[in-house]
Amino acid sequence: MHNKSIINKNNINEMLPFLCCPIDGSTLALQNGELVSEKGRHYKIDANGIPMFAEEFCSEDAIVQRQHYDHVSTAYLNNLEYPHTQEYMDYLDDILRKAVGLGPLGVTAEICCGGGEAFNLFAKQMKLGVGVDVSLNMLTAAHNKISSDTLSLIQGDATRLPLKSNSIDTIIMLGGIHHVPDRHALFSQLSRVLKPGGRFIWREPLSDFWLWRFLRAIIYRVSPMLDNETEKPLLFSETEPLLRASGFKLNSWSTCGFIGFCFFMNSDVLFFNRFLRFIPGIRIISRMAAKFDSNILKIPGLRRAGLQVVGIAVN
Repeated sequence: MHNKSIINKNNINEMLPFLCCPIDGSTLALQNGELVSEKGRHYKIDANGIPMFAEEFCSEDAIVQRQHYDHVSTAYLNNLEYPHTQEYMDYLDDILRKAVGLGPLGVTAEICCGGGEAFNLFAKQMKLGVGVDVSLNMLTAAHNKISSDTLSLIQGDATRLPLKSNSIDTIIMLGGIHHVPDRHALFSQLSRVLKPGGRFIWREPLSDFWLWRFLRAIIYRVSPMLDNETEKPLLFSETEPLLRASGFKLNSWSTCGFIGFCFFMNSDVLFFNRFLRFIPGIRIISRMAAKFDSNILKIPGLRRAGLQVVGIAVN
């Protein structure tokens, strides 16, 4: 359990050298409780010390996502607390940790950070961390559960980041890419803010396997927790060329999650999954399902058939 942190103006002062106006890229200064750009643009700071860049600038797609997650944030985060979901998430997190390694991450930005999952996993490896999300409700939830005075939260659009060019050592996105329809704009922004040689790490829904494409085509249209118009799982054939065009070199691409993912990781989407928490021994069952999925994806021909992809690209 994390203690409630105070993310205040002291954290903003620490992050200020890394921030910029998302519209013109100019330097920001803290004046009278607001961030003010060299050209006179003002950005408010909420009661939790979160700068609200997305209140002044936001793409149409980001506005849709902001409204959606401001609405579903409480239910979305509650669903991640179910015992079967936690057990299966441990399997997914272990794969991510192994891909990232134990080395220092330097100044790290978690983009589309939601509740701050990457901070909870890698905070000790970060020199300084900043979480960016378009939903103020999600950022408030992250503020309430993250305990660290080296982390700051910012409301912003992922396709127009309020971060200076060549300022970040590592970028992490966990379930955020598929919420951004304009992937070219997203990857270009990530490449811009990363230092040369910086790493972009992600874990995202993947639909390279025909069965997942079929099921998602149905689920994305019927679930009130999903937005079929703006959410699109990754495909390797689309993602790798866009990364390359944005200046990235793909270093690794591995998949995880199979049948067990459908049952234990979709409580926010498939309502019947929520009742699994009442089954005796559900944690053990979830761990067994994760082991089964891990073995299935070792079979030749199924190595890229997972529901999730963990990838790393270098700028």
